[in-house]
Amino acid sequence: MWRRVLTRRCFSHNAVKERVKTIPPINEFMKQSATINAGTETQDLEKTSNLDGKRYFIETYGCQMNEADSEIVNSILQANGMSQTKVLADSDLILLNTCAIRENAENKVLQRLNEIRNEKNKNKHGFLIGVLGCMAERMKVDLIEKNKAVDIVVGPDAYRDLPRLVSDLMVFLV
Repeated sequence: MWRRVLTRRCFSHNAVKERVKTIPPINEFMKQSATINAGTETQDLEKTSNLDGKRYFIETYGCQMNEADSEIVNSILQANGMSQTKVLADSDLILLNTCAIRENAENKVLQRLNEIRNEKNKNKHGFLIGVLGCMAERMKVDLIEKNKAVDIVVGPDAYRDLPRLVSDLMVFLV
């Protein structure tokens, strides 16, 4: 019996490895997704054309899943005309992609939000601050009401709405 279980596990592991080989890279996936959904979601994406030329900065905290989510967010924002910057001061949108698994990660994000809020108060041009991911979903009320610097809170299931949310809030930037 032990041998059968071991054989099944190896087979399923190999099957998973073979399946992973057929999954396209994220950029190709986004192109395929846009083609498949040509009549619905891509029309929604076109409505956010006022994001052209806007820049965003993203920091990722947590696990590899958060890294993958950040790549998805990158693809979505770039498909809507935004470009990524590595300099926080040059951005129109600052995103922190978070993890809720470890308390230490949450504390780091909260500390970083305080630093960004101070930068926002010193900065001459306004920018939006968004918190993404599991922590954002879990602490959404606290992030918006207690940490007054946070403009956007988006959980993992709502990344596609990000361009619309950003577009709606960009109007209020000075």
